Amino acid sequence: MTETVTTAPAEAMGAGARRRLARVRWSDFSLVPVILVLMVIGFVVSPVFLTSDNLISVVQQSSELSLLVLGQALILICGRMDLSLESTIGIAPVVAMWLVLPSEGGRFAGLGLLPTWTAIPLCLLVGLAIGTVNGFLMLKLNVNGFIATLGMLTMLRGLHVGITEGKSITEVPESFRYLGKAEWLGAPAAVWICLTLFAVGGAALAWLRHGRALYAIGGNPEAARAAGIRVDRITWAVLAVGGLLAAFAGILYTGHYGSVAATQGNGWIFQVFAAAVIGGISLKGGRGTLFGALTGVLTLQLVVNVMTLGGVPALWNQFLNGAIIIVALVISRFASGEKQD
Repeated sequence: MTETVTTAPAEAMGAGARRRLARVRWSDFSLVPVILVLMVIGFVVSPVFLTSDNLISVVQQSSELSLLVLGQALILICGRMDLSLESTIGIAPVVAMWLVLPSEGGRFAGLGLLPTWTAIPLCLLVGLAIGTVNGFLMLKLNVNGFIATLGMLTMLRGLHVGITEGKSITEVPESFRYLGKAEWLGAPAAVWICLTLFAVGGAALAWLRHGRALYAIGGNPEAARAAGIRVDRITWAVLAVGGLLAAFAGILYTGHYGSVAATQGNGWIFQVFAAAVIGGISLKGGRGTLFGALTGVLTLQLVVNVMTLGGVPALWNQFLNGAIIIVALVISRFASGEKQD
């Protein structure tokens, strides 16, 4: 009797460890050799590639995209998708500027309703609200997620153009500029922030009960519901977090370039899906890791950087992104052995 009591906890701990290790698949590291090969090719193409300035530029440019990929990865693991993230990165800073900037004396006429120090909280609140509305449409009104977020993307893009009148906003509050321009320990602050968020998200998925629930929901929502998981509540929270991360990406992007571009975020959703899919995130839900998603972002950015240094015109970038998505889908189809609806 004593032996059974003492060994049961150990067996339970061993089973838990095995389950955690099972979630770490070798395929999640499949892009690491690709990244190394790209770095070798980059050095051969141009000695400038391995300079600190170029590499810092690559990771800086990856930081804003990586936050969108982080949000999309969490949503995809949960078995949903959100196309509106690419418009959230633009509209969230625009609404914040609109509410805090004065109505006179600048190129952009705001409302001047709130002090400028509220710009960042307002931006994050807008992103959170967009994700929350998406969750309401999907979970309460049972609207198809693809159609709902496509409509949200179009509506928000139109709102962006309407508020700005198709112009860029250059009067950016200093709080935005700080996060986009500051350096911590020799690297852009945005890079450290993104790495921290990925680490926190990865730890939550691996170790926290609600984080592990995302895989159960994405794999089989009915079975997850039967197991006592609050599927709708967790899914809604993940969609809200996705909008929040997209708004935060807007803050970093705006601070980095010192303005809110009239086309900020246009076409980014294709890169977001490409990075997530080639990083091992399943479009059907329930599979993938944030580390894989992060390597997908780095792979895309390195490809673009190598092409730029090699003299390939930027006009070919869109073609390349589309080709990467198709190749990634084909690889995912045969690697998983499952048909993709």
